Amino acid sequence: MKTETMKIRIPALPARIISVWARHMSVYTRNLFSNAFPPFLEPLIFLAGIGLGVGMFIRGNVDGMPYLLFLATGLIITPAMYTASFECSYGTFVRLEYDHVYDGMLAAPLTYRDVIWGELLFVGTKGVFFSLSVLIIVFSIGIVRNPFSLVTPFVGGLTGLMFGAIALVITSFVNNLNYFNFFFTGFLSPMFFFSGLVFPLSNLPKPLQFVAEILPLTHPIRMARSLCTGRLDGTIVFDFFYCLLFIVVFGYLATKLLKKRLIF
Repeated sequence: MKTETMKIRIPALPARIISVWARHMSVYTRNLFSNAFPPFLEPLIFLAGIGLGVGMFIRGNVDGMPYLLFLATGLIITPAMYTASFECSYGTFVRLEYDHVYDGMLAAPLTYRDVIWGELLFVGTKGVFFSLSVLIIVFSIGIVRNPFSLVTPFVGGLTGLMFGAIALVITSFVNNLNYFNFFFTGFLSPMFFFSGLVFPLSNLPKPLQFVAEILPLTHPIRMARSLCTGRLDGTIVFDFFYCLLFIVVFGYLATKLLKKRLIF
């Protein structure tokens, strides 16, 4: 009796990662308005409240530009940070511990690396989308006018990858949803104010300027501001490679640390 062996064709690596991205995108877009509108609206409210409100009391330019422009060029980036951080902390934890989504994924021809990098591709896409959404608003009302600003959504994508990676590292240690409050309140909230978004870093004492240069949000904000104002110099190259190195290092750490929770 002749037996036939069935050969299972394993999809290529890009197809496996995109399949994870497609699954998350399908779920996210089912309730697109309720999912996307609050993160899109929040920076615009902050821009109106601080830029138009407090900005009226600021005489002259801030860092060589009107304060409204200074603030808007940073707020293009912050939705990418918050959405990626939320998605890869609370979202990943729920999929891991409650919905057991990853059990089904790993039963398919997917590895834990495919799952993690599919997550990062998804939050990188969200970073592009939200940065583009805010850019369209500030561009249409004339706050930002430089054509180089059209590149800033890709900086938002890098920001999504950066904060998605660090959120996955945090998730690898967390066993209770409430612990994410320390991540958001103790890390993201202070960084929002001390990364050159609300005021120039040159206003800080020298030791704090050094600390601010280490913070991951500082570099995409500076890249976005350079692109939106046309002030392109060597700093933007340094910021770009900082972002790439950050993604590689924390992406690697996330892959190693989450392996134990995904497989065992």
